[in-house]
Amino acid sequence: MDRNAIQARARDYIAKEDDKGFRSEVEALLKAEEWKELEDRFYRDLEFGTGGLRGVIGGGYNRMNSLVVSRATQGLCDYIKKAVSKRSLSACIAYDSRHYSPEFAEITARVFAANGIKAYLFSSLRPTPELSFAIRQLGADTGIVVTASHNPSKYNGYKAYWNDGSQVTPPHDVGIIAMVEAVKEVKTISKEEALKKGLLVMIDKEVDDYYVAMVESKLLRPALIKEMASKAKIVYTPLHGTGALHFERVMKDLGLSVTTVPEQREPDGNFPTVAFPNPEESAALKLALELGAKMKADVVMATDPDADRLGIAVPDKDGKFVLVTGNQLGSLHADYVLLTRKELGLLPKKSATVKTIVTTDLQTRIAEKYGAKCFECLTGFKWIADLMRRFETAKTGSPYAGYEYVYGTEESYGHLVENEVRDKDGISAAAITAEMTLYWRSKGKSLLDRLQELYLEYGYYEEKSVNKYFEGAQGMEVMKGIMEAYRKDQPATLGGIKVTRIRDVKEGVEWDDASVGAKTRRANERKIDLPESDVIQWLLEDGTKVTVRPSGTEPKIKFYILLRSDVTGGAAGLPEARAASGAKAAAITADIRKAIGA
Repeated sequence: MDRNAIQARARDYIAKEDDKGFRSEVEALLKAEEWKELEDRFYRDLEFGTGGLRGVIGGGYNRMNSLVVSRATQGLCDYIKKAVSKRSLSACIAYDSRHYSPEFAEITARVFAANGIKAYLFSSLRPTPELSFAIRQLGADTGIVVTASHNPSKYNGYKAYWNDGSQVTPPHDVGIIAMVEAVKEVKTISKEEALKKGLLVMIDKEVDDYYVAMVESKLLRPALIKEMASKAKIVYTPLHGTGALHFERVMKDLGLSVTTVPEQREPDGNFPTVAFPNPEESAALKLALELGAKMKADVVMATDPDADRLGIAVPDKDGKFVLVTGNQLGSLHADYVLLTRKELGLLPKKSATVKTIVTTDLQTRIAEKYGAKCFECLTGFKWIADLMRRFETAKTGSPYAGYEYVYGTEESYGHLVENEVRDKDGISAAAITAEMTLYWRSKGKSLLDRLQELYLEYGYYEEKSVNKYFEGAQGMEVMKGIMEAYRKDQPATLGGIKVTRIRDVKEGVEWDDASVGAKTRRANERKIDLPESDVIQWLLEDGTKVTVRPSGTEPKIKFYILLRSDVTGGAAGLPEARAASGAKAAAITADIRKAIGA
């Protein structure tokens, strides 16, 4: 991008941006002739993807700022007015603890109001799952949560929801994107005028109370909790985010003792005690683990800044805390929910669990044991919500007809036990985890003991990932090139293990044996029932599954390696199974790194 084009884009932005701080940033960069930084801020518009916006906070069209947020909201307003045949429209808006989250939320509400769409705005920060709940509770037509989830402090984001409380899916996602790209002028009014006209309504307690009551109603063994609550200790960290508000309230209502990490309890967009406010990262849980060891806690729990993800750690027999992965916790949840519902006579005749295509297949085996069906969907919780919608609306003859949702999860620490929310919910996941911990404790077992029992019954399952970042103007092209290279020349082996089946989700087909020619492949292709997405999966002859996809929210390409090894000789055979999986993962990772130049 040449300097004249950069200057033109920058001056256009300065003329349109109302926020003095963001304007000043760009003006200072122009004065200092910081062309590399300016190019990064203006080589493209920050993409409004299928889930919304996410980017670094700052002035420029490729940044999160007031102008970019207001344009996105105007496009959403234009689409809703066209797509929804109602005279009176409404939207819900929530936000987390990140920098500019309150400001971006208010700007969003003011644009909705200016377009005649009543905006229900939370008066202070709230978890993402409560936003999903509020949309359904208030009968809103859309919703926005201002958050960048677990990204570092320099990021913020904007997630768009539809009237069922789920993030937007086709055809609405592409329709909204087209409208956002077509925006020429943004309508807005002041907060005071919006309030006076009744187009802005502040909400908090009236939704909070219903949400908390819903979470508590989803527990399956309230008598057990009441009996054993005083014997359990929980250490919790909200990682400077939104979680403490409802987490502490729910646990107190249940009679459970919770100690919140004091250094991380208060909301703070700087996330001063962690590099990444991500419960998937062991470093983020350092303070919580130290406090858990000191207090001899039964479980350590952590939610990310918008409290939709839950991570946990539990002590082993020596008292050393072990981090439980998202796949492992999802498997423990599925096992506990299905086991308990069956025991209590609450398991529907056609029970459905849902997992993403990059989540462990252990959950499929668990569902089958209890007579349930585990459905697969694309990565992203909106696709789990999409299946929930299909279960509710499917007609006779549909493969989804008659199924009732009981649990859904994805490997990235997202879990959902209720129908009233259509996104992952770290608060309700924490509540069911507390109950599950007490249940297995009543049987003389820890969560690690139960996980080992699952491995002995189904085989040892382990998951590894390989991520490669590609920043800057050329990053997207590099990732596109990697995917094209794989499609042109599929690997016949990975880690020395034969590839026996390939699934190309973008092309909507799968076929057997990577070594066959194009003519044979076409003759043997089978259609798959998944929406189009830039994903390739390889199934290896030993049952290992490898998936590659560019991230939809970050400038990186992601590989998921799902491994399974047989366990022989009971518990004594687990170390050997772990070693076998580790060796396979290392060999596959080496092949991946060669292919992507890492």
